[in-house]
Amino acid sequence: MSIIVDERTRAIVQGITGYQGRFHTERMLKYGTKIVAGVTPGKGGETVFGVPVYDSVNAAVKETDANASIIFVPAPFAADAVFEAVDAGVEIIICITEGIPLHDELKMYWKVRDAGAILIGPNCPGVISPGKCHLGIMPVHVFKEGKSGFQAGVVSRSGTLTYQIASNLSSLDIGQSTVIGIGGDRIVGTGFVEILELFENDPETNIVVLIGEIGGRDEENAAEYIKKEMTKPVVAYIAGLTAPPGKRMGHAGAIVEGGVGTAESKIRALENAGARVGKTPAEVAEIVFEELKR
Repeated sequence: MSIIVDERTRAIVQGITGYQGRFHTERMLKYGTKIVAGVTPGKGGETVFGVPVYDSVNAAVKETDANASIIFVPAPFAADAVFEAVDAGVEIIICITEGIPLHDELKMYWKVRDAGAILIGPNCPGVISPGKCHLGIMPVHVFKEGKSGFQAGVVSRSGTLTYQIASNLSSLDIGQSTVIGIGGDRIVGTGFVEILELFENDPETNIVVLIGEIGGRDEENAAEYIKKEMTKPVVAYIAGLTAPPGKRMGHAGAIVEGGVGTAESKIRALENAGARVGKTPAEVAEIVFEELKR
């Protein structure tokens, strides 16, 4: 099994005729992802790499029975793209777009939550269940299908650290059940706790890797959940130990204010919850290997 996406996922690409949408559609198709339609208003009737393009998400869903959408729509229009997907009944929405205004992200969050759908992102690299489905912009060659009893689920706020740690895991022959980049903005559709719960209930995920960074309380909230609810081992990595307070580092959510959200406080909370925290990406993979061999 896997979480969020698998071989049954039928996806549409919103913004398929733009440069990014076209480029990543080709990559996802080559991986084997079932891209059943694209959507660009005014471009209905065209095709992109054999994928039919529709003027609206509603039309695409009706014709193809799609249950997922990946969004490559520019920031000023991304919230409307998410709303359109929700209104069409799409269950899984992955928003790659960065630079979306905070108030738009808040509207997106509640729209998706009220509909009972799943939003991954925005400003995220997407989701991959190795060998089954890839909806995103990740470098697929670093991920590996797992063997029974030797699979890690990975959830991360950082794209590049996701790739690095997945590569380290793969080099030790540790496969990944699913890898999710939840995004680094202050408001994301799905947080650590929701993903941890899905991994906890996934029989093919044997251990969970949590990749966090400075800013906010997401990792502390995850630590509380780990302590109370998780029966599977959790290994973590927190980026930003040397970041100066009050300065945003890369992601909109990666800012330490008033002494809250420091790397030290997050590491302490996770270790107190029973998670093991690696000092480097390579050490994280080594700890995972150790835990799986027990």
